[in-house]
Amino acid sequence: MPNQFPLIEVSGSPYEMGYQHGAQATDLVKKYLTWIEKLTRISRDILCRNAMVFLPLIEALSSDLVEEIKGLADGADISFEEAVLCQARAEASRKPDGGCTAFALTGTATANGKTLAGQNQDLEPEYADIAILLRVKPNGSKPRALMFTFAGQLGYSGMNQYGVAHFANALYDFQWQFGLPHYPLKRILLEQPDVDACIDLLAQHRTCSAANQVICDGHGQIRDVEIHPTGIALFHDESPDHLLHANHYLTPEFISYESHSLKDSTARLSRMRSLIKQNWGQVSVETMKEILADHLGDPAGICRHGAVGMHSVSGYIAEPSVGLLHVRCGHGCTGTWQTYEV
Repeated sequence: MPNQFPLIEVSGSPYEMGYQHGAQATDLVKKYLTWIEKLTRISRDILCRNAMVFLPLIEALSSDLVEEIKGLADGADISFEEAVLCQARAEASRKPDGGCTAFALTGTATANGKTLAGQNQDLEPEYADIAILLRVKPNGSKPRALMFTFAGQLGYSGMNQYGVAHFANALYDFQWQFGLPHYPLKRILLEQPDVDACIDLLAQHRTCSAANQVICDGHGQIRDVEIHPTGIALFHDESPDHLLHANHYLTPEFISYESHSLKDSTARLSRMRSLIKQNWGQVSVETMKEILADHLGDPAGICRHGAVGMHSVSGYIAEPSVGLLHVRCGHGCTGTWQTYEV
């Protein structure tokens, strides 16, 4: 495995950014499309047809994003339908995936009182082969942003120049409904100026599947939002200075849906809570790197090596007050961290 993910930098109009992305990552974009077919065991023509159903909702969310998708298709020499599929992989196949353990800490929890937020990204190991870092510098008033994503996918976890950062946990136990795919919504979250604007955006759009979103900003605000096809709910943790979440519902609004589909989720969250409590008031970037590499809690460790078919293929720690995003390539215990300025 390489020591770091490829960095794709784009700038200009939405179409120009999409074109530059596709042109720089053509082989990886095509590899991603092949992986989607293999993962879902559904033919590409059916997947593309399914994905195009979501295009009107993506257009309603952001016409600029649709222009960027058009540029992506031309730059990578793929069809527009394939480019749309890259934005709606899970929704086109109706296959939720991923595990992940996410956190946001601030105030009395951290060593310097500043905010830290991030996660371990738990997926099938093949995702690491098509992962990239995407730095966008749009024309006009939209903020710069840096995100971890997959080649051809325009939205995923990351941070913008205002310190707005978000990280996600898959949630299960829901009925698929017609709604917005999560990946375009994640991209538009990185265009927001603060946490409050992110919450407003999530409240305005219904998604077709469930997820949890941990969000912070450069003002020291942290929030956790459980997202369900029926609406959203804010999760409030034991202290206002920390938010920890894994892959099961925790809010009173949605906990009745929970059937513990992902068997190790509660154990991972419990282990994370224990480690944060042990280090309360002293948590730093280096502390969080160690926690994301934890194995002492096995089978409840944070770093996953094949549990329920998932590996901790990457990890992230955002420092929104100074505009730094730390990204790990590989497992928490053996991977290599790189630091990037947003």
